[in-house]
Amino acid sequence: MSVGMAAPRAPYACDPDRSRGRLVAEPPSRTRSPFRRDCDRVIHSTAFRRLKYKTQVFVFHEGDHYRTRLTHSLEVAQIARALARQLGLDEDLTETLALAHDLGHPPFGHAGERALDACLKDCGGFDHNAQTLRVVTAVEHRYPEFDGLNLTWESLEGIVKHNGPLTDRGGAPVGRYREHGVPVGIADYVKTYDLELWSFASLEAQVAAIADDIAYDAHDIDDGLRAGLFGVDDLKAIPLMAEIIAEIGAHYPNLDQDRRGAELVRELISHLIGAVFAEARANLAAVQPQSAQDVRQQGRAMIAFPPAMAGEEAAIKTFLYQHMYRHKRVMRVMAEAEQILFDLFAKYQVSPGELPPEWLAGAEADDEADRGRRIGNFIAGMTDRFALTEHQRLFDSTPDLR
Repeated sequence: MSVGMAAPRAPYACDPDRSRGRLVAEPPSRTRSPFRRDCDRVIHSTAFRRLKYKTQVFVFHEGDHYRTRLTHSLEVAQIARALARQLGLDEDLTETLALAHDLGHPPFGHAGERALDACLKDCGGFDHNAQTLRVVTAVEHRYPEFDGLNLTWESLEGIVKHNGPLTDRGGAPVGRYREHGVPVGIADYVKTYDLELWSFASLEAQVAAIADDIAYDAHDIDDGLRAGLFGVDDLKAIPLMAEIIAEIGAHYPNLDQDRRGAELVRELISHLIGAVFAEARANLAAVQPQSAQDVRQQGRAMIAFPPAMAGEEAAIKTFLYQHMYRHKRVMRVMAEAEQILFDLFAKYQVSPGELPPEWLAGAEADDEADRGRRIGNFIAGMTDRFALTEHQRLFDSTPDLR
């Protein structure tokens, strides 16, 4: 089969007609599958619209051409659908998970996540996957019969487990959760609706996860080049990038630097997608799963980079960490952004009346943990610009973040 050509639905794909359903039962749609409805609900959610003004690396007002959480999510969805189409997976579920994966991110990117995690250390900390689950199951208030979006089990599973199992079969945390445990938002929710934290997620979820990696690598290179944090030739330190740059030079010897960078990003995406597709085909051929449940019970992810490409992809992340995420300009702005969230959290704690009344409705006055979590939910939902506006309202001086 040619890469790019749609494959017939595979037996290991999630079948919307066999979905495990929703926590709150709803009549089926006459025109849309359960997974298509999930995707549409994500797109129409308030949290999704807010991604337009949430940071990837650069704060939203630094330039109209830099990525935001919204444009990143759209790029992840494009890459994920391309892979899903080639592998015969359910594209609607894949798109749902790609578009929903960042709904729980706070303002100011990873700096905001670090700040909220520190602020909420006595309330279980902050984890953006747990916050995404909280958004789609509780924080959104759009429907008369339930809080959240009432997504299907398969969508919720993918949101929580797209990076792999959180526990072993006995319930003991594994991987990055071994030290601090399963995030409180996830641990509490699965008591009501079991998402089988011990198993791998569907292939659709695995595809969305690796599409996130591919999109990050490509667009952070693009944004870093645009910001002048490094040049195309600096990327030759990475063997894969050196190879692609040489190929571009052979085909287009007189290309200007902007087009040279754009071509590099485009070719990188193609290389990574092709490598993942080949590895996935080989893994699936070896295991031959006959259902989505067969996939969940494998002891490893089926969607992955080949070992050699995994090393190259890790080298890209190392380069970006050194030349972009730790760049003194970015570090300065993110340190100031963290302080803005520290200030807001502390202010709301001592003056809860500064919060919109609906955020405290039903709260116990003496329950500090509950109040802290409510404040955390409120701040996590902020856009960059609203956080700045709130800080300007409550404090005499606010950093410009430029």
